[in-house]
Amino acid sequence: MKKKFIYILSIFFSLVSCEDYLDVNNNIDGPAYADGYLYLANITQQYQGIYWDIRAIAPMAQMWGTTSYTAFANNYYYLGSDSGGEIWRMTYWNQGQNLENLINQSLEAEDWTLAGIGYAMKAFSWDLLTKVHGELPMEDAFVPGLLSHDYDYQKDIYAQVREWAYTAVELLEREDNTVYADKISSNDFIYGGDKDKWKKFAYAVIVRNLSSLSNKSDFTSAYAQELIDAAEKSFQSPDDDATVKIEGGSQSAPFSGYNNFWGTARGNLLDNYFQHEYAVQVFTGTVPKYDESTGDKTNLEFANENYPFVLADKQIITDTLVNEPGHFDPRAAVKLSTISNPNYENINNPDSVKTYTYFGGSFTSSYGSIGQAPSVYGRHANSAYEGSEHDGIGRWLYRDNAPYILTTYAEIQFCLAEAYWKTNQTGLAYEAFKRGVSADMQTTARYIYPGTEGSPTGGDKITVELFNNLASEYLSGPYVEGLTDFTLSHIMMQKWVALYPWGAPEAWVDMRKYHFDVDYTGDYPSEGNGWSQAVVEQKWDTDPDKVYKGLYLAPAQVQGRKGSYSVDNQGSPSYRIRPRYNSEYMWNLPSLEKLKPIPGTAVNYHTSIPWFAYPGELPQ
Repeated sequence: MKKKFIYILSIFFSLVSCEDYLDVNNNIDGPAYADGYLYLANITQQYQGIYWDIRAIAPMAQMWGTTSYTAFANNYYYLGSDSGGEIWRMTYWNQGQNLENLINQSLEAEDWTLAGIGYAMKAFSWDLLTKVHGELPMEDAFVPGLLSHDYDYQKDIYAQVREWAYTAVELLEREDNTVYADKISSNDFIYGGDKDKWKKFAYAVIVRNLSSLSNKSDFTSAYAQELIDAAEKSFQSPDDDATVKIEGGSQSAPFSGYNNFWGTARGNLLDNYFQHEYAVQVFTGTVPKYDESTGDKTNLEFANENYPFVLADKQIITDTLVNEPGHFDPRAAVKLSTISNPNYENINNPDSVKTYTYFGGSFTSSYGSIGQAPSVYGRHANSAYEGSEHDGIGRWLYRDNAPYILTTYAEIQFCLAEAYWKTNQTGLAYEAFKRGVSADMQTTARYIYPGTEGSPTGGDKITVELFNNLASEYLSGPYVEGLTDFTLSHIMMQKWVALYPWGAPEAWVDMRKYHFDVDYTGDYPSEGNGWSQAVVEQKWDTDPDKVYKGLYLAPAQVQGRKGSYSVDNQGSPSYRIRPRYNSEYMWNLPSLEKLKPIPGTAVNYHTSIPWFAYPGELPQ
């Protein structure tokens, strides 16, 4: 395209060179070339997009309920909305060409460290993107001049993600003669330019990528050993956790985006997002027993406000004997919210903290089966940062200056434990499991922000000191060190707890690969083989093959779960989120129509089972 110039004429024409003009193709605010390191800060900060979409994904993993993203909570994604499309936007646009420029310019300049960091982030982002959305335009993604973009299938995208991660490792291991000074360390808000940690991060991406394949029929022969090898080279302790540091500043911040997306200052989590009652049941050991002939719960003769129903005989995370050493999981007092102790009295006293009550909501209402869930900050009110009672800067991960968590050592250990379990190395699986639980205690404690005793002005309702003491007891107790009936459920449910709620996308991956514990026969579930238009048939908790004890989808056969999905679902739960509407459904429909086995334009495309969840290959 020819350049178009605007010439400014002047009455002092004789004093102005004929070569002085305004070039509208040269944007001084967006130059044609920028040094690679200048892209880095912005690219890392774009990971806040994950927290945007967790508002949609956490309800599908039964971590949260919502009165806002109710379509997602009901496992239905409708056309015509960009909701749930921020990870798509993040990968293709916010990072997008910026990340491509960082990588390509760094390779050309032989800035191997910077290029390696770029490839590691690219692998992470695309791994996340395909797990959420399935098929993607990959080969065509950044080809200049294309007006439509063909989709690549997930099997190919998965292999490319690992290739990018291995390329990151190779580049980070090269001798780099570039003198960066503080160009990387000042712009890398994840690891501050630490090459060793970036290499571990790249291996963590490989572990997470392969872990989602653990229920495929060829996992043990094709993928398990690669996962185990990568885990050994990945994170070695919670000090390696990948987090994006942010400035914070609350109302004093120059821009609201300096604050965490979940903090009080930005107002994105009001009282329209809340803990699901399944989360409360798991964290507090109150998963109820269901009558398998009717699906109903049984009321206790002497009801307790925390658990008015007869409880399941087998609880995976803990039980209600909180006064017995090792039976109280202190993560409940941090990860869950409670209206108990509004004035933050005795938050260093175990007898006080153990009496907190927790209530969870349903899929689309803050009212659950036994009470009303508070907001994530612990009040029955929208978040407020001023007044006689308020939430201050928030608490735990729901805090203005809390970092964004990308992945942790605990998660990697649970992935490793599952791989060992699938390869019949039970002893090694148990050791990795214990390391995972211990690590999650350390990660959880790191972000505790205790409130001020006697002041209803926000913060956590437990001190770090008390949390660590109770964590030590729990780790030595019957649910970790003293566990005598170790099962796959222990691995996956402890992983679910560790991922709560920052890792909801990976928790949803795990639930999908185990098909939400749907009771089906054959190669994969389908209508008439796991669900009908009105009911999802799920395994009972007494079934030893059921992974997530207490988990029942909305149209299940149990009390409180006798609803139905949209008719467009044809009975199936959601297995993917549609591509971002304003991108693909506005401009790329022909490419969507080509997808198999369910076209991307079909009303039930969101129920199309992704390749990672098929035991074998995709049906034709």
